[in-house]
This record gives sequence, structure tokens and C-alpha cells, in this order.
Amino acid sequence: MNNKRFTIIILVFLCHVATSQNHWFVDSIPMRDGKKLSADIYLPDTTGGQSFPVILVQTPYNRLYYRLALPLGFGTQNQNAPFAFVIVDWRCFYGSASACVVNADRGEDGYDVVEWIASQSWSNHKIGTWGPSALGRIQYQTAKEKPPHLTCAVPLVAGPQYNYQEYYQGGVLRKEYVETLDALGFGLSTTLLAHQVFDIFWQYSENSTFYTSQIEVPLLMIGGWYDHNTNVMFDFFKGLKQSAPLSVREKHKLLMGPWAHGGFGTAQVGTGQQGQLFYPEAARWSDSLALLFFDFYLRNENNGWDSLTDYTYFQMGENIWNFTDVFPPQSASSHLFYFNTDLTLSDSPPSNLNDSVMFNYDPKNPSPTVGGATLTQSLGQGPYDQAPVVEARNDISVFTSPLITTPIVLKGKPNVVLNVSSNVLDTDFNVRLTDVYPDGRSMLIVEGVKRMRFRSGYWAADTAAMLPGNIYQITIELPYLAHSFLVGHKIRVDVSSSNYPRFALNLNNGGAMYVAGDSLMAQNIIYTNSNYSSYINLPLVGYISAVNDPSDLQSESLMIYPNPVEDYLNVEIKNTIIQHNYKIEIFDVFGRVCLKNINFFKIPCTSLKSGLYLIKLTDEKGRICAKKFIKK
Repeated sequence: MNNKRFTIIILVFLCHVATSQNHWFVDSIPMRDGKKLSADIYLPDTTGGQSFPVILVQTPYNRLYYRLALPLGFGTQNQNAPFAFVIVDWRCFYGSASACVVNADRGEDGYDVVEWIASQSWSNHKIGTWGPSALGRIQYQTAKEKPPHLTCAVPLVAGPQYNYQEYYQGGVLRKEYVETLDALGFGLSTTLLAHQVFDIFWQYSENSTFYTSQIEVPLLMIGGWYDHNTNVMFDFFKGLKQSAPLSVREKHKLLMGPWAHGGFGTAQVGTGQQGQLFYPEAARWSDSLALLFFDFYLRNENNGWDSLTDYTYFQMGENIWNFTDVFPPQSASSHLFYFNTDLTLSDSPPSNLNDSVMFNYDPKNPSPTVGGATLTQSLGQGPYDQAPVVEARNDISVFTSPLITTPIVLKGKPNVVLNVSSNVLDTDFNVRLTDVYPDGRSMLIVEGVKRMRFRSGYWAADTAAMLPGNIYQITIELPYLAHSFLVGHKIRVDVSSSNYPRFALNLNNGGAMYVAGDSLMAQNIIYTNSNYSSYINLPLVGYISAVNDPSDLQSESLMIYPNPVEDYLNVEIKNTIIQHNYKIEIFDVFGRVCLKNINFFKIPCTSLKSGLYLIKLTDEKGRICAKKFIKK
């Protein structure tokens, strides 16, 4: 069967399904330039002449697919729904291909669609928008134009920014991402390859698309810890909280779940299955909160939405939801885990003077991409075991912590600092942070990369070749994250010089990038000694290092008894340099504050459940003394 005939059969089937299940019709929505966009309009029962709030979806991926099922769990049944749905094909795509013009302003198109909807008899003039990825980005563009009848918006796994790092993470082209976008019809590669370094083009792009002060409707931003847009969303959300108009600033909310970007397969925003892991506690949360949001703003339901915290986020590992107005939490602090020559991670700095680890990198045989923040179905999305394929190779250094005996709770933005050298003029360093399960699975959490020519910055003037044998320090940024490493697990950091095809290859020759050329074998060295240490910096809550921090107080400063405790814990402060300005807090093993603002020395513990706890004293200079105790 040829493709054209197959497509016709599918479209006839979709039309049959929609006609038999929904009250819907097709319309053409006029734009200000006289062109028209194709739209499918799904209405509840309007026999009584009712009007309804409307949820608008603007898509470049063919509106006809929504005839199989409407979003937000409405499936194919919309007769009794409280909303009407309008699904519109973008200009230049599918049903709106004939409306194509060069450099069309999609925000203006969104404005025109919203105001056309508001003029229809079946609309009650309250209009919200919804959609993931590209369908999310166009919501920001629409909101920026301030259509009078736009009421609220729910962009998923998307921000409005066009950033250099989105396409050149660490200075390295995100090959599979750009190629996937090209295949979907966006055609960005020609422009991107003309701007391989940060320049005025990127400077203008970043400045003009970070328009937090121009968003005047409430946003519910929904993201995923396994998505590639995590930092983009956090940056924009924090910007909204600082510079959005006062009338709406406190109305913006961010939901972060254990979700990949979606677009194919079972790993979608809001599904339980993500890669090789299953999160039943997170299933359907995105739809549930979006509906509460729409009910509050579009239907005026007094459902308590306005009392929800700014951040609702899923703590992976523990697999629980958290609610807070601040993320990362103020209690999170940096802890360094050092790379050692024996391929261990420890919180003790290395003591040897000359230790290092070496591995080879051959561009003709790169380390493969297995899962992660990808868009390509064949690579998988989200958490996949790195042990069988990636870590079994000889072109990687795998650093692993000892067995975890107390949960290690990460909340924030990690980074990896490497001291490295090579025998070539340019090469890459890729890192993968994984959680090693008791059964040996090394489940990917997040990834990062840095191209060595960009070690000092991304402008052309910043770039420089390496001098073979010279030691250079680089920092590899990782995305925002909320993950707990549980008892019996291990923390692992994989370091290689490729992650292909997620990131384009470095040929190691120091020449032009992303063109054919001769490749060189690189001998890359990671330094693990007292003069040049390498480490991962993790923002942790309630973690007490095995190493005495000279900036903290000696453990003898704080005495507690009895331990274990049943009813009351007695506290004595022994250090005479501690005066009156200090605070005492008690945390559980997950870093959650159980008791705070303690200003007495006989602490009642009857409210605490049996288990391990941490009591922490912080003086006025920020110095800390902490001890563990057991509640019977």
C-alpha cells in the first residue's frame, strides 16, 4: 500500500471516529493578513444555546490526530465536558499549509485565533491554552501579544527562550535534537550551523525571548526531570516570580514530575512509565492539576487553587510529591564527592600528589546514547540502565560511591568540576549521573557535556586550542533535579568523551566543527590528586559529610543525650564562642524539617516517629554542628 493511500485511509478513519463520538466541525479562522488557519472545533451539548469556556491547542503536528482523543483525559467523549476545544494547525503545517508566509509571527496568529474564538456564540469569552513542547512555546508567544480574552495558559515541557545552550549544550551541537526538529519540518539546522559560537545573533535571540515582564495571564508550567527543557523552564519561572506584572506575579505555578519530554512511545508527560522505571505515584498528575487550574480560572470554581504553593515537585527515589514556595530549598547546601584513582567517589579530598585516570576516545567508535533527554524513539527517553552497554566499554571512567547507609537527598542544580588534559588540540568531556540500584542497574538521571575549545566561554574570542599535556579545569553544568539516593544504592558518575548521537562528535583535530575531516584518537586524562582534584558538587539536604569542614564547629560543641531517646532529648552547648544567636533544627533522614525554632534545651520527641534523625545547630556566622540520634 503506498503512503498516500494509507494516509487517506487513516484520515477517513479519524473522521469517522470523530463524527460518531463528538459534536465537532471544521472551520477556517481568518488572520490579520487575510490568510486562514484550519481548525477542528469540539463542542459540548449546545442544544440549550449554552456558551462554554474554551481550551485552545495550536499544533504543528497535525490537528487531525486529536480526533482520536482530546487532551486532558477527555478521550473521544466531549458531549458532557465543561469546556469546548479548538485545535488549530500552525501556519505552514498540514491543514494550514496554504497560509504559509515567510517569518510569520506565531504570537500574532495566536492573538487572532483567541479573539476569533471570543467572537463565537458558543464561547463565553474565557479562553485558556494547553499543549506540550512546540505547542507550549507558542502559548508564551501568544500570551506575549496580550489578546484581551486570553485568561490563562498551561505550557508543558517548554519555555519561550531560544538559547545558545538549547542547541549547543556545553558548546556541542545537540545532533539528534536538531535532526529530529528538521524531520518534523522546522528546518533549523542551516541557521544553527551558521552560528556555532555565541554571537550577536544569539545575544539578540536570548534577550528578545526572555519576556517575563510581558506575561499578564497566570501560567501553570509543567515540566519533567528527564526532559531537556528543565533549566529553561526554571529560569523563566524564576524570572516570572521576579519581574512579571504584580497583578499576576503570585499566580504562576510550576509542576515538575518524573517525566521525559514525550512525543512517542509510553514516556509521556503524566504517564507512570518512564524509560525503564515506573512511577505510579506520578501518573495523571499533570492532567489533574491542569484541570484544577482551568476550573479555577475558566469556570470560577472555588477549588483552593489559589492556595497551592509556587512549586509542586516530585522527589524521585522517595517517589513523593513536595509542595513549597522556594526551590531549591534554603536548607540545601553544596557537598563535594571527589573522584579517586581507584574509581570511587568519596567526600574526602584525595591526598596523593600525582594520581589520574586515563581513557581513550575514538570518534569512529563513540560511546552510544542510551536513553536520557532525547527526542528520538530508537534511543529511548528517560531513565535507562547504562551498565550493559555504556559502562561496559573501555572508553569510559566510571566513579562509584560506597553503599549508601543513610538516604542522600538532592534538591537543586549539580555540577561536575574536572581537571583534565589530552594529547589533542580539542576534545569533549561528557558526564552521566546515575543511581546504582542494589541489583546492579545503573539508572541514568541527567547528563552534561563540555567541548574543550569553549572552556573559557562561547564567544569566538573565548575559544582556544588545548596544549597537549597542559591541565585545564572545566565545569559541566547539570540540570535542576530532585532525587534521593536510597539506602542500599550508590551514586555513580560516568565520564567519557562522547554520547552519540545525542551530542555531535568531536573529531579531536582542532579544526572546523561539524564538517567531514580526519579524526584523531584522543588520550584523555582526568586528574584525581590533591593538586588537581575532580569532583561532583551536589546540593544536598540534611547531609553530614564525613569530613570536618574547617568553617564549621567541632562536634564537641554540641552534646545530646540520651541517644537513643524516647521522650526528651537533652541538649548542651559546650563551645564558649557560641553566644545567643543560634538556631537548632531537627531533620528526618529525607532532609525534611521535623522541629524548628527550638530555643530550649529539653526537646520533647514524642511527636517523632521511630527512626534516625539529625539535630543541627547553626550559629550567627553560619557555622554548623550536627549530630545524629535515634528515636525509639
